[in-house]
Amino acid sequence: MALRFLVVEGNTRGARQAHRQAYGLTLSESYADVIQGIDREAVCDIAFPTDEGANLPDAAGLESYDGIVLTGSHLNIYDRTPDILRQIDLMRAVYASRTPSFGSCWGLQVAAVAADGDVRPNPLGREVGVARKITRTEAGQGHPMLDGRPPAFDAPAIHLDMVTALPGDCTVLAGNAISPVQAAEIRQDGGVFWGVQYHPEFSLGELAAILGRRTDMLVTEGFCRTTEDAVAYTQDLAALDRDPTRFDLAWRHGIDAEVLDPQRRVREIRNFIEHRVKTAKSARGRA
Repeated sequence: MALRFLVVEGNTRGARQAHRQAYGLTLSESYADVIQGIDREAVCDIAFPTDEGANLPDAAGLESYDGIVLTGSHLNIYDRTPDILRQIDLMRAVYASRTPSFGSCWGLQVAAVAADGDVRPNPLGREVGVARKITRTEAGQGHPMLDGRPPAFDAPAIHLDMVTALPGDCTVLAGNAISPVQAAEIRQDGGVFWGVQYHPEFSLGELAAILGRRTDMLVTEGFCRTTEDAVAYTQDLAALDRDPTRFDLAWRHGIDAEVLDPQRRVREIRNFIEHRVKTAKSARGRA
Protein backbone atom coordinates (compact mmCIF):
# COMPACT_ATOMS: atom_id res chain seq x y z
CA MET A 1 0.00 0.00 0.00
CA ALA A 2 1.31 3.46 -0.92
CA LEU A 3 2.67 5.68 1.83
CA ARG A 4 0.49 8.70 2.64
CA PHE A 5 2.10 12.00 3.59
CA LEU A 6 0.71 15.30 4.77
CA VAL A 7 2.87 18.25 3.69
CA VAL A 8 2.17 21.28 5.90
CA GLU A 9 2.89 24.56 4.09
CA GLY A 10 4.30 27.20 6.43
CA ASN A 11 3.76 30.19 4.13
CA THR A 12 0.81 32.55 3.91
CA ARG A 13 -1.24 32.70 0.73
CA GLY A 14 0.64 35.71 -0.68
CA ALA A 15 4.04 34.15 -0.07
CA ARG A 16 2.86 30.89 -1.65
CA GLN A 17 1.79 32.74 -4.78
CA ALA A 18 5.08 34.65 -4.94
CA HIS A 19 7.07 31.43 -4.70
CA ARG A 20 4.98 29.78 -7.39
CA GLN A 21 5.50 32.79 -9.70
CA ALA A 22 9.27 32.64 -9.15
CA TYR A 23 9.75 28.88 -9.19
CA GLY A 24 6.62 27.37 -10.70
CA LEU A 25 5.61 25.51 -7.53
CA THR A 26 4.79 26.45 -3.94
CA LEU A 27 7.11 25.24 -1.18
CA SER A 28 4.70 22.45 -0.32
CA GLU A 29 4.28 21.34 -3.94
CA SER A 30 8.05 21.29 -4.35
CA TYR A 31 8.46 19.30 -1.12
CA ALA A 32 5.84 16.81 -2.30
CA ASP A 33 7.83 16.41 -5.54
CA VAL A 34 10.95 15.58 -3.52
CA ILE A 35 9.07 12.95 -1.50
CA GLN A 36 7.62 11.41 -4.65
CA GLY A 37 11.07 11.46 -6.22
CA ILE A 38 12.25 9.27 -3.34
CA ASP A 39 9.13 7.06 -3.33
CA ARG A 40 7.30 7.15 -6.66
CA GLU A 41 4.13 5.62 -5.18
CA ALA A 42 3.86 8.07 -2.26
CA VAL A 43 0.64 10.07 -2.02
CA CYS A 44 0.98 13.64 -0.70
CA ASP A 45 -1.81 15.85 0.61
CA ILE A 46 -1.12 19.51 1.39
CA ALA A 47 -2.42 21.57 4.32
CA PHE A 48 -2.46 25.37 4.64
CA PRO A 49 -2.74 26.21 8.37
CA THR A 50 -1.97 29.89 7.74
CA ASP A 51 -5.33 30.24 5.98
CA GLU A 52 -8.10 31.19 8.38
CA GLY A 53 -10.84 28.56 8.21
CA ALA A 54 -8.56 26.01 6.55
CA ASN A 55 -9.90 22.46 6.71
CA LEU A 56 -7.12 20.95 8.82
CA PRO A 57 -7.07 17.27 9.78
CA ASP A 58 -8.42 16.30 13.19
CA ALA A 59 -6.69 13.76 15.45
CA ALA A 60 -8.00 10.79 13.47
CA GLY A 61 -6.99 12.48 10.23
CA LEU A 62 -3.43 13.04 11.44
CA GLU A 63 -3.17 9.43 12.60
CA SER A 64 -4.24 8.23 9.16
CA TYR A 65 -1.03 9.55 7.58
CA ASP A 66 2.20 7.59 7.50
CA GLY A 67 4.32 10.72 7.71
CA ILE A 68 3.91 14.48 8.19
CA VAL A 69 6.36 17.04 6.80
CA LEU A 70 6.61 20.76 7.63
CA THR A 71 8.04 23.18 5.06
CA GLY A 72 9.95 26.41 5.49
CA SER A 73 8.26 29.80 5.82
CA HIS A 74 8.87 33.54 5.57
CA LEU A 75 7.25 34.02 9.00
CA ASN A 76 8.96 34.68 12.35
CA ILE A 77 7.53 32.42 15.02
CA TYR A 78 8.03 34.86 17.90
CA ASP A 79 5.42 37.18 16.30
CA ARG A 80 2.72 34.73 17.49
CA THR A 81 0.12 35.96 14.99
CA PRO A 82 -3.01 33.82 14.49
CA ASP A 83 -1.57 32.17 11.37
CA ILE A 84 1.49 31.19 13.41
CA LEU A 85 -0.47 30.01 16.45
CA ARG A 86 -2.52 27.69 14.22
CA GLN A 87 0.70 26.05 13.07
CA ILE A 88 1.96 25.60 16.62
CA ASP A 89 -1.37 24.07 17.64
CA LEU A 90 -1.27 21.75 14.62
CA MET A 91 2.24 20.61 15.52
CA ARG A 92 1.11 19.83 19.07
CA ALA A 93 -1.64 17.69 17.57
CA VAL A 94 0.93 16.00 15.33
CA TYR A 95 2.99 15.06 18.39
CA ALA A 96 -0.10 13.68 20.12
CA SER A 97 -1.02 11.66 17.02
CA ARG A 98 2.38 9.93 17.20
CA THR A 99 2.63 10.10 13.43
CA PRO A 100 6.31 10.31 12.32
CA SER A 101 7.10 13.94 11.49
CA PHE A 102 9.92 15.85 9.82
CA GLY A 103 10.58 19.51 9.14
CA SER A 104 13.05 21.87 7.52
CA CYS A 105 14.01 25.33 8.86
CA TRP A 106 10.65 26.80 9.93
CA GLY A 107 9.46 23.24 10.48
CA LEU A 108 12.16 22.66 13.09
CA GLN A 109 11.33 25.97 14.74
CA VAL A 110 7.60 25.19 14.95
CA ALA A 111 8.35 21.74 16.36
CA ALA A 112 10.67 23.25 18.99
CA VAL A 113 8.15 25.88 20.12
CA ALA A 114 5.29 23.34 20.15
CA ALA A 115 7.40 21.32 22.63
CA ASP A 116 8.06 24.41 24.82
CA GLY A 117 11.40 25.40 23.31
CA ASP A 118 12.12 28.89 22.01
CA VAL A 119 13.23 30.54 18.77
CA ARG A 120 14.80 33.99 18.36
CA PRO A 121 16.78 35.93 15.75
CA ASN A 122 20.36 34.73 15.42
CA PRO A 123 22.70 37.38 16.89
CA LEU A 124 25.26 36.38 14.24
CA GLY A 125 22.80 37.31 11.51
CA ARG A 126 21.38 35.41 8.59
CA GLU A 127 22.73 32.16 7.17
CA VAL A 128 22.07 32.23 3.46
CA GLY A 129 22.92 30.28 0.34
CA VAL A 130 24.87 27.33 1.71
CA ALA A 131 25.28 26.42 5.38
CA ARG A 132 28.93 25.47 5.84
CA LYS A 133 30.62 22.81 7.96
CA ILE A 134 27.49 21.38 9.56
CA THR A 135 29.11 19.01 12.02
CA ARG A 136 27.50 15.97 13.59
CA THR A 137 27.43 15.88 17.38
CA GLU A 138 28.35 12.73 19.26
CA ALA A 139 24.65 11.84 19.36
CA GLY A 140 24.35 12.62 15.67
CA GLN A 141 27.19 10.32 14.68
CA GLY A 142 25.02 7.26 15.19
CA HIS A 143 21.61 8.74 14.47
CA PRO A 144 19.71 7.26 11.51
CA MET A 145 18.50 10.66 10.26
CA LEU A 146 22.08 11.49 9.28
CA ASP A 147 22.99 8.09 7.85
CA GLY A 148 25.30 8.59 4.89
CA ARG A 149 26.33 12.13 5.78
CA PRO A 150 30.04 12.76 6.40
CA PRO A 151 31.13 14.05 9.82
CA ALA A 152 30.89 17.61 8.44
CA PHE A 153 28.94 18.72 5.37
CA ASP A 154 27.29 21.67 3.61
CA ALA A 155 23.62 22.13 2.73
CA PRO A 156 21.29 24.73 1.15
CA ALA A 157 20.06 27.22 3.75
CA ILE A 158 18.33 30.54 4.30
CA HIS A 159 17.25 31.63 7.77
CA LEU A 160 17.63 34.46 10.27
CA ASP A 161 15.96 32.75 13.25
CA MET A 162 17.22 29.73 15.16
CA VAL A 163 16.32 27.50 18.09
CA THR A 164 17.69 29.29 21.17
CA ALA A 165 16.12 27.22 23.98
CA LEU A 166 15.84 23.46 23.56
CA PRO A 167 12.62 21.58 24.37
CA GLY A 168 12.77 19.27 27.36
CA ASP A 169 13.33 16.07 25.38
CA CYS A 170 15.53 17.21 22.51
CA THR A 171 18.71 15.69 21.13
CA VAL A 172 20.90 17.98 19.04
CA LEU A 173 22.35 15.98 16.16
CA ALA A 174 24.39 18.60 14.29
CA GLY A 175 25.43 22.25 14.44
CA ASN A 176 27.85 24.72 12.93
CA ALA A 177 29.50 28.04 13.73
CA ILE A 178 26.37 30.00 12.76
CA SER A 179 23.66 27.86 14.37
CA PRO A 180 24.40 25.35 17.14
CA VAL A 181 21.12 23.55 16.37
CA GLN A 182 21.27 22.48 12.73
CA ALA A 183 19.63 19.08 13.23
CA ALA A 184 17.66 17.63 16.12
CA GLU A 185 15.27 14.97 17.33
CA ILE A 186 12.41 16.16 19.55
CA ARG A 187 10.13 13.87 21.55
CA GLN A 188 6.84 15.19 22.91
CA ASP A 189 3.55 13.57 23.99
CA GLY A 190 4.59 10.21 22.58
CA GLY A 191 5.50 11.67 19.19
CA VAL A 192 8.93 11.85 17.56
CA PHE A 193 10.03 14.68 15.27
CA TRP A 194 13.18 14.81 13.17
CA GLY A 195 14.19 18.21 11.85
CA VAL A 196 16.94 20.30 10.30
CA GLN A 197 17.58 24.04 10.19
CA TYR A 198 18.87 23.79 6.62
CA HIS A 199 16.93 22.80 3.49
CA PRO A 200 17.80 19.36 2.07
CA GLU A 201 14.68 19.67 -0.10
CA PHE A 202 15.98 22.76 -1.95
CA SER A 203 17.60 22.33 -5.32
CA LEU A 204 19.99 25.11 -6.31
CA GLY A 205 17.30 26.20 -8.77
CA GLU A 206 14.75 26.69 -6.02
CA LEU A 207 17.31 28.44 -3.83
CA ALA A 208 18.15 30.74 -6.77
CA ALA A 209 14.46 31.56 -7.23
CA ILE A 210 14.13 32.50 -3.55
CA LEU A 211 17.28 34.62 -3.48
CA GLY A 212 16.37 36.20 -6.80
CA ARG A 213 13.47 37.88 -5.00
CA ARG A 214 15.77 39.00 -2.17
CA THR A 215 18.69 40.64 -3.92
CA ASP A 216 18.14 43.81 -1.87
CA MET A 217 18.56 41.75 1.31
CA LEU A 218 21.78 40.21 0.00
CA VAL A 219 23.20 43.70 -0.55
CA THR A 220 21.79 45.34 2.60
CA GLU A 221 23.09 42.55 4.85
CA GLY A 222 26.53 42.56 3.25
CA PHE A 223 26.53 39.26 1.38
CA CYS A 224 26.98 41.04 -1.95
CA ARG A 225 28.43 44.48 -2.65
CA THR A 226 26.00 45.47 -5.40
CA THR A 227 22.67 44.40 -6.83
CA GLU A 228 24.53 43.23 -9.93
CA ASP A 229 26.69 40.96 -7.75
CA ALA A 230 23.58 39.53 -6.10
CA VAL A 231 21.91 38.87 -9.44
CA ALA A 232 25.09 37.23 -10.74
CA TYR A 233 25.21 34.96 -7.70
CA THR A 234 21.62 33.77 -8.19
CA GLN A 235 22.27 33.27 -11.90
CA ASP A 236 25.31 31.12 -11.09
CA LEU A 237 23.22 28.97 -8.74
CA ALA A 238 20.55 28.54 -11.42
CA ALA A 239 23.19 27.67 -14.05
CA LEU A 240 24.79 25.12 -11.73
CA ASP A 241 21.37 23.60 -11.10
CA ARG A 242 20.84 23.18 -14.84
CA ASP A 243 24.33 21.75 -15.33
CA PRO A 244 25.94 20.28 -12.18
CA THR A 245 29.09 19.51 -14.18
CA ARG A 246 29.96 23.23 -14.28
CA PHE A 247 33.15 22.78 -12.25
CA ASP A 248 34.02 26.46 -12.69
CA LEU A 249 30.84 27.56 -10.88
CA ALA A 250 31.08 24.85 -8.23
CA TRP A 251 34.69 25.89 -7.54
CA ARG A 252 33.86 29.60 -7.52
CA HIS A 253 31.17 29.17 -4.88
CA GLY A 254 32.65 26.25 -2.96
CA ILE A 255 29.71 23.94 -3.63
CA ASP A 256 30.44 20.23 -3.37
CA ALA A 257 28.61 16.98 -4.07
CA GLU A 258 26.69 17.04 -0.78
CA VAL A 259 24.72 19.90 -2.36
CA LEU A 260 25.09 19.14 -6.07
CA ASP A 261 24.12 15.47 -6.01
CA PRO A 262 20.34 15.27 -5.44
CA GLN A 263 20.63 11.79 -3.95
CA ARG A 264 23.06 13.03 -1.30
CA ARG A 265 21.35 16.39 -0.80
CA VAL A 266 18.00 14.87 0.25
CA ARG A 267 19.62 12.27 2.53
CA GLU A 268 17.72 13.33 5.67
CA ILE A 269 14.34 13.12 3.94
CA ARG A 270 15.18 9.72 2.48
CA ASN A 271 16.32 8.51 5.90
CA PHE A 272 13.11 9.81 7.48
CA ILE A 273 11.05 7.80 5.00
CA GLU A 274 13.18 4.66 5.36
CA HIS A 275 13.88 4.68 9.09
CA ARG A 276 10.80 6.38 10.55
CA VAL A 277 7.87 6.24 8.15
CA LYS A 278 8.28 2.74 6.76
CA THR A 279 9.36 1.32 10.12
CA ALA A 280 6.36 2.85 11.93
CA LYS A 281 3.97 1.68 9.20
CA SER A 282 5.36 -1.85 9.46
CA ALA A 283 4.98 -1.80 13.26
CA ARG A 284 1.35 -0.68 12.97
CA GLY A 285 0.73 -3.46 10.48
CA ARG A 286 1.98 -6.03 12.98
CA ALA A 287 -0.07 -4.58 15.84
